[in-house]
Amino acid sequence: MNNLNLFDTFSEFKELKNIDRKTMMRILEDAFRSILIKQFETDENFDVIINIDKGDFEIWRNRTIVEDSEITNPNLEITLSEAQKTDEDNEVGDEFTDEVKFSSFGRRAILSLRQNLASKIMDLEKGNVFTKYKDRIGDIITGEVYQVWKKEILILDEENNELILPKTEQISTDYFRKGDSIRAVVSKVDMRNNSPVITLSRTSPVFLERLFELDVPEIFDGLITIKNIVRVPGERAKVAVESYDDRVDPVGACVGMKGSRIHGIVRELRNENIDVINFSNNIQLYIQRALSPAKISSIKIHEDTKQADVFLEPDQVSMAIGKGGLNIKLAGELTGYKIEAYRNVKDDEEDDVNLDEFADEIDGWIIDALKAIGCDTAKSVLQLSPAELEKRTDLEVETIEYLIKIFKEEFEE
Repeated sequence: MNNLNLFDTFSEFKELKNIDRKTMMRILEDAFRSILIKQFETDENFDVIINIDKGDFEIWRNRTIVEDSEITNPNLEITLSEAQKTDEDNEVGDEFTDEVKFSSFGRRAILSLRQNLASKIMDLEKGNVFTKYKDRIGDIITGEVYQVWKKEILILDEENNELILPKTEQISTDYFRKGDSIRAVVSKVDMRNNSPVITLSRTSPVFLERLFELDVPEIFDGLITIKNIVRVPGERAKVAVESYDDRVDPVGACVGMKGSRIHGIVRELRNENIDVINFSNNIQLYIQRALSPAKISSIKIHEDTKQADVFLEPDQVSMAIGKGGLNIKLAGELTGYKIEAYRNVKDDEEDDVNLDEFADEIDGWIIDALKAIGCDTAKSVLQLSPAELEKRTDLEVETIEYLIKIFKEEFEE
């Protein structure tokens, strides 16, 4: 039995891995020649003929006919008497060709060929997967959740290739079970231990950008350009867009009629709050838009330090800063400026004291916590009740009582 079920094995790989005919021929011939080299030290005088359609193969050996007493290498030469058993017309110096039965190589050689064949096919498939996904970095893929672990999720694509979504690349409120359909962006492709490792992400700004491209035709067609995206996954994101056509409103196009376009993106991102703003080369206008919905009274730009001092009415400060300082943080990342928010000081507040003046009595991280909720002066802190301060800053009650005591003593003096 010449094929020894080798082609049955190979056909299974071909069906599963989609290997083309030319590559299949090369892999098979390389596998056979590696065995020939082990058996005869060289494969140069062998012809390997493969018939894929019939699932069969032939191996022919070419040797030179020599006198019976002159033979030195039975693999490269054959005696005249032996050659004439096949054809009496054979003469010294002629080339003699005969078929070599692979079954005569022995069981160990057959097993070695099977292993070699399987190894070559697997290596080729791994290389194909690596190349395929290396070219798809930054693209959205849809897969099926196959296994959920504590630190990562195993996903299968449409060709059953394994993809990894680490916990660190998942939105905090993501919850998936086996069999769920999942969308993510290809963020990284590596080779580890000769196997491709495709890492996905749902927290990358690129994921949000690709979702906009899918849901907003004007972005896909190039009429609207996304200039920058910053986000805290699952919480809030800011997207700066610009239109190259004056007739197209970039913000309106991205949001859609009654939010129809952006709602799908928000749902995909687990109700992430997305602010879409018009990009501007006017940095003051850009910062003002980035801090929306807060209304800015004035802005002072420090180009040398890339800082912007923003002045607002007292009721706008907390809105500009946002919950946990998220709004002002993202606005700063979006514009590239460090933004500091200040309350407009009224005449009766001129005797107020900046919190930085208490640095010798109050730890810096406590002052930062107060600034994060829009309190940059002693009186602005005293205007809030202890309960509200505790709720908004997460400071301990004893700390808040200490702060109020210090600030009150400052004005009593």
